[in-house]
Amino acid sequence: MARAARELFGDRIRGGVVVGVSPVRDARECGDLPFVVGGHPTPTADSERGGRLAVHFAESLAPGETLLVLLSGGASAIMAVPADGVTLEDKQATTRQLLRAGADIHALNTVRKHLSAIKGGWLAARASGPCRAFAISDVVGDDLSVIGSGPTVPDASTFRDALEILRRFGGESAYPPGVVNRLSDGVHGRVAETPKPDEGRLARTETTVIGSRRDAMDGAAREAESRGYRVVRVDDAIVGEARVAGPSHLRAALAASSGTARPTCVVSSGETTVRVNGDGKGGRNQEFCLSCADVLAAAAGTSALASVGTDGIDGPTDAAGAIADSTTIDRAGAARLQPRAFLDRNDSYRFFDALGDLIHTGPTGTNVGDLQVILLA
Repeated sequence: MARAARELFGDRIRGGVVVGVSPVRDARECGDLPFVVGGHPTPTADSERGGRLAVHFAESLAPGETLLVLLSGGASAIMAVPADGVTLEDKQATTRQLLRAGADIHALNTVRKHLSAIKGGWLAARASGPCRAFAISDVVGDDLSVIGSGPTVPDASTFRDALEILRRFGGESAYPPGVVNRLSDGVHGRVAETPKPDEGRLARTETTVIGSRRDAMDGAAREAESRGYRVVRVDDAIVGEARVAGPSHLRAALAASSGTARPTCVVSSGETTVRVNGDGKGGRNQEFCLSCADVLAAAAGTSALASVGTDGIDGPTDAAGAIADSTTIDRAGAARLQPRAFLDRNDSYRFFDALGDLIHTGPTGTNVGDLQVILLA
């Protein structure tokens, strides 16, 4: 995105910062713009450094200039500025707890916005002039206030909403005192709320979605058709807990394609969650696939399922996702692997690694959620 902006605007861009998760390969493509490698899914010290540079550029806007903001999935963690009274360590601990407890992106980002000095519209509010933002969406429904926690978008959620989310996902005692105190102060009016849709503070800001999960589905469908598959699209987003949504989606896909001539490719997308109860290693896409292994083994004919994160990163692993097929259960048995035990430990990475069925793409440079592909022969 930064490279495209440079190519389009040239020297009309007087300065800026690029904050991402990719290594040096991308830094060279950004020309003279400083490149900061932030953290994901939890923010790091460099995430904060990148966020403060972004705030600096917003506040340095000169008369006649426009703040250009390019957002993609993961920005909530990659670019961070803790609010007053909250430390980076507080935000890290809060993010980890919400993820472990299975909070979805809407709940997670509601909390993030109220612990931040840049999210929830605050970045655009710091600019003295107009702001134009373009977003690649990894959020189901493409809610602009949730993508990257909406740094350029008015926020309809409240401190009360954020505090209630803490209570739902572990209780206040599971979170750092600084986080609970800030949210409580906000509820009682001692801290200013995020910019709201009816205030007009962001009247000179415009934000547009330029890419979403449906673009990934379009690309997968075109590729499948070029390889001779009959394509069935599932446009409803795949959401919910991965180990529940996986088998449910697979059974529905098998039923919906039962009358379709083979070979068939079923394409879907969305974003699930994982409730971490074990001490294993994995991501939502890997857990999604592991939960489907029994259904695939019992299905008629030959079938395979892949679920991947379009950014090439599935949870805290180096894999984008995994593949499960009609032979997964048999191959696991031959290797003396017990799928249910791995699922109970949230250890899907080690299960698929042992079978050689992890998908490694490396960082892709974009993020539009998760993509599922089912092949039926």
